[in-house]
Formats: sequence, structure tokens, C-alpha cells
Amino acid sequence: MNLLFTVNKDYVEHMTDCIHSILRFPTDGGYDIYILHSDLQEEDRKAAAKQVEGEKAVLHFQYVDGELFSGLLESSRYPRLVYYRVFAALLLPEELDRILYLDADTLVINPLDELYQKEFHENYFMACTHVRKVLNKLNQYRLGMEEETSYINSGVLLMNLELLRKVQSMDEVIAYAENRKQYLLLPDQDVITALYGNRTEILDTMRYNLSDRMLVVYNSNPNNKQKLDLDWVRKNTVIIHYYGKQKPWKKPYFGSLDIFYRELKEELKRE
Repeated sequence: MNLLFTVNKDYVEHMTDCIHSILRFPTDGGYDIYILHSDLQEEDRKAAAKQVEGEKAVLHFQYVDGELFSGLLESSRYPRLVYYRVFAALLLPEELDRILYLDADTLVINPLDELYQKEFHENYFMACTHVRKVLNKLNQYRLGMEEETSYINSGVLLMNLELLRKVQSMDEVIAYAENRKQYLLLPDQDVITALYGNRTEILDTMRYNLSDRMLVVYNSNPNNKQKLDLDWVRKNTVIIHYYGKQKPWKKPYFGSLDIFYRELKEELKRE
């Protein structure tokens, strides 16, 4: 199974936590984990590789020259690093036909196999949305899209690398970002939604990209007769996503999903 992370030095520890959460669920052939970066030193790479010694996993570190994306909108919160996942098909080895990208602030609590093996049906991506229909209309206008498309959360992306290599253009992305730069809020998500959203299959958020916020939104909806508790999450959710400012390694944390992070840390202490 091919997995992808894009991290800087500050997130190596959280990436390795996520990797540990994944390795609890062995898969046929093991894991090939690709890490796109621009600032990891040899000691960072060695420390991360040591974390998976004895496991059926190989870490592949690939340096990316950030200057390749110097023409794209960036900020302290959204550095050039966020574009590495947008252009993963152009950066990764050509023999890879698919890969599952995960943000470093995710945890895996059930096997990834069912997600990873899904058929693309000529889609470029599979992803979840955290945005309701009324906001989709606003995003449609903001991003200059001709048709309504679900707004993509880029924290979990199953990528059809083989097809993306045939159709993706860095010049097209740069031209779009330059033309709409005054309207872009979350640059990588905006670009993926605007340029590829109509060829992105929307997955079940409650299973594959669950956050405390989405859990509250779901349980607050009177149309959802079954309320989802932690027992449901343990049995059905595959990926927890601690996106935004709330992180389980920071206090205060408001919500209930930090229990999965705390349990993982306790497991690691006992090993």
C-alpha cells in the first residue's frame, strides 16, 4: 500500500504517530510510505526510519525544491508545502499508479484496505467534504466554477496518479491561482476543488475524515435519527482528522475524539 505525507520538521513527530496508528493494521505487501519535504535533515530522516524498524513498512524520503512553487499563493499557515500534495503525481516515482495522502494530524483507527482499493471510475481523486450545500454555492462563486461541486477537504486524498500524470498541468494551476488569488482562502483545497472537483468522488466523511466538528454537526442534525457515539466511531470510522487549531497534543481540547490520540500514546509507551 502506497501512502503519502508532506511535512516539515515541526510535524515529524505527529507524522510518526500517524504511521504508528496505521501499522497496527497489517496489510498484504506492507506499506511504502513516501514523504515529500524541503527541510528534513539526515537526523530527522533517521529518527523517523527508526520508528518503523521491524515493521512491514519502508519510508521513502523525497526532497522537493520549494522554489518550484514560488509563483503560488502562500502564507505562514499555508506554506508552499501544501502544494506538494496537489502535484504529487508529478513529484512521485512514475511506477506508482495510486497513493493515499494523509495529513500528519490524522490517526487511523481501523484498516485502510477498503478505502485504498476503491475503484476510481476515471476520477482523479477521492476525498471528503466538510462543507454543507449552502456554503458550496458560495464556494462555487468564490472559486469561479461553472457548476456546483462539493468543496474538498484535502487532509485525506486517494490519488489516481496514473490519470493525473496525463491531465495535470502545473502552468494551469499557477495561472488559476494567479487569476483568483484575491479569492483564495485555503489555497490547496481551493485549487483541487476548482480544477478537479468535478472528477473527485466524495467519500463518507464520518468514516474517512472525521473531526469533532463534523461529529457535532452530524449529531445536531434532526434528520439523522441515529446519533453517533464513540462506540460507533470505534467500529466504523477509519480516519480521525484533528484539523484546524484544535490538536489533541495542545490544551485545552474541546471534544471527545482526542481519546484515540491519548490511547495511541499509551500504547507507544508500553512498547
